[in-house]
Amino acid sequence: MDKEWTKFPRINNEYIKGVESFLDFAYTRGRPQGREILCPCAKCKNCIWARRHVIYEHLIITGFLEGYDLWVHHGEEIPSPTSKDEDMIDNEDSHDDINALLYDTFRNVVEEKEGKEGPHDEAKKFYQLINDANQELNLGCESFSTLSFIIRLYLLKCLHGWSNSSFTDLLQLLKEAMPNLNIPESFNKTKSMITDLGLDYKEIHACPKDCILFWKDNENLDVCSIYKSSRWKEFPEANSEVEGPKYQHKVRAKVLRHFPLIPRLQRLFMCSKTAELMRWHEEERVKDGKMRHPADGEAWKSFDGLHENFFVDSRNVRLGLASDGFNPFRTMSISHSTWPVMMVVYNLLPWLCMKPEYTMLSLLIPGPQSIGNDIDVYLQPLIHELKELWELGVQTYDASKNETFQMHAALLWTISDYPGYAMLSGWSTKGRLACAYCNYNTNSSYLKHSHKMCYMDHRVFLPVNHRWRFNKKSFNGKK
Repeated sequence: MDKEWTKFPRINNEYIKGVESFLDFAYTRGRPQGREILCPCAKCKNCIWARRHVIYEHLIITGFLEGYDLWVHHGEEIPSPTSKDEDMIDNEDSHDDINALLYDTFRNVVEEKEGKEGPHDEAKKFYQLINDANQELNLGCESFSTLSFIIRLYLLKCLHGWSNSSFTDLLQLLKEAMPNLNIPESFNKTKSMITDLGLDYKEIHACPKDCILFWKDNENLDVCSIYKSSRWKEFPEANSEVEGPKYQHKVRAKVLRHFPLIPRLQRLFMCSKTAELMRWHEEERVKDGKMRHPADGEAWKSFDGLHENFFVDSRNVRLGLASDGFNPFRTMSISHSTWPVMMVVYNLLPWLCMKPEYTMLSLLIPGPQSIGNDIDVYLQPLIHELKELWELGVQTYDASKNETFQMHAALLWTISDYPGYAMLSGWSTKGRLACAYCNYNTNSSYLKHSHKMCYMDHRVFLPVNHRWRFNKKSFNGKK
């Protein structure tokens, strides 16, 4: 759209018409939250959601935000850096580059040559899947491979809510229309391909009151053994014989999504380049006493001193756990808290270990309320995997050395804000014993007039010449 009107005086008719056309565009092409969009006036600066008439008044009174020339918050897309001529060439000879995305996701996994030991069965299965799925979709079709087409089709299914049966019917229709098309015949076979690639997750039903998971010994229960809460949502029954039953299948009340950690750690060693990087912290790190990597820190060194058997093999994985709650609906008017649990691999170089592609989502804990101390219930599947990795280890194929080894892993630390720290550690960060470091030695005082706790002895951490360190009168009578 033409944006010259944003520079006109606000009493100009062209400016007023421009405001109206902008609002039409934003509500048509943008993603409004109900009746609200972000206000781009000079005062709100795309930070406040408001309705149409409010935004209209703001734009007339305070003007349009200066410099906001690309309306990314209101429906415009970021243009590619290529020129117009290059864009025309790309459009004429376009191709799907999802293979590059997949290879980047799986660390450029390629079939390694057979050696003395060679890859174990799981690695062979993965390499065979990559080779088979990257066959041509059809004779002469260079834009898509079988794998890229199936993943694109599966993505559309997820985005638009197709049923499993409709997805199977679509696959069968494509096979009838194009018999040479190299695609699976049903949804189940497609799902199996996605699962083998490590792109799947497990659904674990949970009690609506966060007391147990319907998992392992409780897997076959329909009612929570503690509060007797139903595993399934309860819907009102149909009130007439003509209508029939309103719901033909059971709907689970609460679901934990578990993304298995062990297969993804094994994938890191299936690429020879990444397998070498997993040993970087021990073999190539400069050890001159300077802090460049977590391996230079006291926590890492102290852990190695306590567990020498773990330290012997540099391929053993060091992990960090990060978690925090967030509202996935982009508006503060809805109280909702979803908790992702992320695992960070610290064997890698310092400029890689914090990259998104090496940060693994392990659990997705549902809302709508914050789980509080019940987070330990939802951490059970992850803890089960971590205990297996620590105590027994798992057989893993190392592509860089062409051998199979017993991979172990250890969780070194957690990353969270202070309220999240209380949930992960189980130590309350409120009240008289709020300091998790001081524990029972926390020196706290209760202010009877404000009804709050304060921690005045922590003035000792202020600079030596700070006036509060010696101000006895304003505090507890002590320096």
